Amino acid sequence: MSGFDGRWGRVLGVIGWSGSGKTTLLETMVGRLAGEGVRVNVVKHSHHDISLEPPHKDSARLRTAGAAEVMIASPYRIAIMRELRGAEEPPLPELLARLSPADLTLVEGYKWEPLPKLEVFRPEVGKPPVYPDDPHIVAVASNMAAPAGLAPHITWLDLDAPEAVLDWIRRRAGIAA
Repeated sequence: MSGFDGRWGRVLGVIGWSGSGKTTLLETMVGRLAGEGVRVNVVKHSHHDISLEPPHKDSARLRTAGAAEVMIASPYRIAIMRELRGAEEPPLPELLARLSPADLTLVEGYKWEPLPKLEVFRPEVGKPPVYPDDPHIVAVASNMAAPAGLAPHITWLDLDAPEAVLDWIRRRAGIAA
Protein backbone atom coordinates (compact mmCIF):
# COMPACT_ATOMS: atom_id res chain seq x y z
CA MET A 1 0.00 0.00 0.00
CA SER A 2 2.64 2.50 -1.05
CA GLY A 3 4.35 2.65 2.33
CA PHE A 4 1.17 3.66 4.16
CA ASP A 5 0.92 0.51 6.30
CA GLY A 6 2.47 0.53 9.71
CA ARG A 7 1.63 1.70 13.18
CA TRP A 8 -1.52 3.40 11.84
CA GLY A 9 -2.94 0.06 10.73
CA ARG A 10 -4.25 -0.14 7.25
CA VAL A 11 -4.70 3.24 5.57
CA LEU A 12 -7.61 3.85 3.22
CA GLY A 13 -8.38 7.10 1.44
CA VAL A 14 -12.01 8.14 1.04
CA ILE A 15 -12.53 10.61 -1.78
CA GLY A 16 -15.38 12.13 -3.73
CA TRP A 17 -16.80 15.45 -4.75
CA SER A 18 -18.34 17.81 -2.21
CA GLY A 19 -21.90 16.71 -1.49
CA SER A 20 -21.30 13.08 -2.42
CA GLY A 21 -21.71 11.80 1.14
CA LYS A 22 -18.12 11.07 2.18
CA THR A 23 -18.44 12.42 5.70
CA THR A 24 -21.83 10.77 6.25
CA LEU A 25 -20.42 7.41 5.13
CA LEU A 26 -17.31 7.88 7.27
CA GLU A 27 -19.38 8.83 10.31
CA THR A 28 -21.35 5.60 9.98
CA MET A 29 -18.27 3.46 9.37
CA VAL A 30 -16.24 4.99 12.21
CA GLY A 31 -19.16 4.74 14.63
CA ARG A 32 -19.78 1.08 13.84
CA LEU A 33 -16.12 0.07 13.88
CA ALA A 34 -15.36 1.99 17.09
CA GLY A 35 -18.43 0.34 18.65
CA GLU A 36 -16.86 -3.03 17.83
CA GLY A 37 -13.65 -2.07 19.61
CA VAL A 38 -11.67 -1.21 16.46
CA ARG A 39 -9.27 1.71 16.94
CA VAL A 40 -9.90 4.07 14.01
CA ASN A 41 -7.96 7.24 13.23
CA VAL A 42 -9.22 9.81 10.72
CA VAL A 43 -7.28 12.45 8.82
CA LYS A 44 -9.60 15.05 7.26
CA HIS A 45 -8.20 17.42 4.65
CA SER A 46 -9.71 20.85 4.16
CA HIS A 47 -8.95 23.44 1.50
CA HIS A 48 -10.26 26.14 3.86
CA ASP A 49 -8.77 27.86 6.88
CA ILE A 50 -9.53 25.99 10.09
CA SER A 51 -10.67 27.80 13.21
CA LEU A 52 -10.87 25.52 16.22
CA GLU A 53 -11.16 28.10 18.97
CA PRO A 54 -12.63 31.54 19.52
CA PRO A 55 -10.01 34.29 19.05
CA HIS A 56 -10.34 35.49 22.67
CA LYS A 57 -9.37 32.10 24.21
CA ASP A 58 -5.91 31.73 25.74
CA SER A 59 -4.76 29.11 23.22
CA ALA A 60 -5.74 31.29 20.24
CA ARG A 61 -4.07 34.31 21.82
CA LEU A 62 -0.83 32.35 22.32
CA ARG A 63 -0.93 30.99 18.77
CA THR A 64 -1.57 34.49 17.42
CA ALA A 65 1.30 35.81 19.54
CA GLY A 66 3.68 33.58 17.59
CA ALA A 67 3.78 30.11 19.13
CA ALA A 68 4.78 27.52 16.53
CA GLU A 69 2.47 24.94 18.09
CA VAL A 70 -0.10 25.10 20.84
CA MET A 71 -1.36 21.98 22.57
CA ILE A 72 -4.63 22.17 24.44
CA ALA A 73 -5.11 19.35 26.92
CA SER A 74 -8.02 18.42 29.14
CA PRO A 75 -9.37 15.24 30.72
CA TYR A 76 -11.56 14.87 27.59
CA ARG A 77 -9.35 15.56 24.57
CA ILE A 78 -6.05 16.89 23.30
CA ALA A 79 -5.58 19.12 20.27
CA ILE A 80 -2.39 20.38 18.69
CA MET A 81 -2.48 23.40 16.43
CA ARG A 82 0.55 24.19 14.33
CA GLU A 83 0.79 27.48 12.49
CA LEU A 84 2.35 27.00 9.06
CA ARG A 85 3.09 30.71 8.69
CA GLY A 86 3.69 30.43 4.97
CA ALA A 87 5.42 27.04 5.07
CA GLU A 88 4.11 24.30 2.81
CA GLU A 89 1.40 22.00 4.07
CA PRO A 90 3.06 18.89 5.56
CA PRO A 91 2.87 15.74 3.43
CA LEU A 92 0.44 13.03 4.47
CA PRO A 93 3.12 10.62 5.80
CA GLU A 94 4.34 13.35 8.18
CA LEU A 95 0.80 13.88 9.43
CA LEU A 96 0.24 10.15 9.85
CA ALA A 97 3.44 9.96 11.91
CA ARG A 98 1.84 12.28 14.50
CA LEU A 99 -1.10 9.94 15.09
CA SER A 100 -1.31 7.26 17.74
CA PRO A 101 -1.31 3.63 16.57
CA ALA A 102 -4.63 2.34 15.21
CA ASP A 103 -6.17 -0.67 13.51
CA LEU A 104 -7.38 1.46 10.60
CA THR A 105 -6.70 5.02 9.47
CA LEU A 106 -9.22 6.63 7.15
CA VAL A 107 -8.06 9.62 5.14
CA GLU A 108 -10.78 11.92 3.80
CA GLY A 109 -9.49 13.96 0.90
CA TYR A 110 -5.90 13.80 -0.36
CA LYS A 111 -7.12 12.70 -3.82
CA TRP A 112 -3.61 13.07 -5.18
CA GLU A 113 -1.96 10.63 -2.75
CA PRO A 114 -0.87 7.21 -4.05
CA LEU A 115 -2.79 5.20 -1.45
CA PRO A 116 -5.72 2.81 -1.86
CA LYS A 117 -8.93 4.80 -2.10
CA LEU A 118 -12.66 4.32 -1.86
CA GLU A 119 -14.51 6.82 -4.04
CA VAL A 120 -17.97 7.96 -2.99
CA PHE A 121 -19.80 8.75 -6.22
CA ARG A 122 -23.29 10.16 -6.73
CA PRO A 123 -24.14 11.10 -10.33
CA GLU A 124 -26.67 13.69 -9.12
CA VAL A 125 -23.81 15.81 -7.74
CA GLY A 126 -23.12 16.64 -11.40
CA LYS A 127 -19.39 15.89 -11.36
CA PRO A 128 -17.60 13.11 -13.22
CA PRO A 129 -16.33 10.04 -11.38
CA VAL A 130 -12.65 9.97 -10.46
CA TYR A 131 -12.12 6.18 -10.66
CA PRO A 132 -11.55 5.98 -14.44
CA ASP A 133 -8.44 8.18 -14.11
CA ASP A 134 -7.02 7.11 -10.74
CA PRO A 135 -5.37 3.67 -10.58
CA HIS A 136 -5.31 3.86 -6.77
CA ILE A 137 -9.10 3.69 -6.46
CA VAL A 138 -9.88 0.14 -5.38
CA ALA A 139 -13.60 0.56 -4.68
CA VAL A 140 -16.50 2.85 -5.49
CA ALA A 141 -19.53 3.31 -3.24
CA SER A 142 -22.35 4.66 -5.38
CA ASN A 143 -26.12 4.88 -5.58
CA MET A 144 -26.01 3.82 -9.24
CA ALA A 145 -25.38 0.38 -10.70
CA ALA A 146 -21.86 -0.59 -11.69
CA PRO A 147 -21.08 0.52 -15.24
CA ALA A 148 -20.21 -1.95 -17.98
CA GLY A 149 -16.49 -2.38 -18.50
CA LEU A 150 -15.51 -1.58 -14.90
CA ALA A 151 -11.83 -2.30 -14.32
CA PRO A 152 -11.42 -5.68 -12.60
CA HIS A 153 -9.45 -4.23 -9.68
CA ILE A 154 -12.37 -1.99 -8.62
CA THR A 155 -15.06 -3.27 -6.26
CA TRP A 156 -18.45 -1.62 -6.80
CA LEU A 157 -20.41 -1.09 -3.57
CA ASP A 158 -23.97 0.05 -2.93
CA LEU A 159 -23.77 3.36 -1.09
CA ASP A 160 -27.31 2.79 0.19
CA ALA A 161 -26.20 -0.50 1.84
CA PRO A 162 -23.75 0.69 4.50
CA GLU A 163 -23.37 -2.81 5.97
CA ALA A 164 -21.95 -4.02 2.64
CA VAL A 165 -19.52 -1.09 2.57
CA LEU A 166 -18.56 -1.83 6.17
CA ASP A 167 -17.98 -5.52 5.36
CA TRP A 168 -15.73 -4.52 2.46
CA ILE A 169 -13.71 -2.17 4.71
CA ARG A 170 -13.36 -4.90 7.33
CA ARG A 171 -12.08 -7.37 4.73
CA ARG A 172 -9.75 -4.81 3.18
CA ALA A 173 -8.28 -3.87 6.58
CA GLY A 174 -8.18 -7.45 7.89
CA ILE A 175 -10.55 -6.62 10.74
CA ALA A 176 -12.80 -9.40 12.05
CA ALA A 177 -16.48 -8.55 12.42
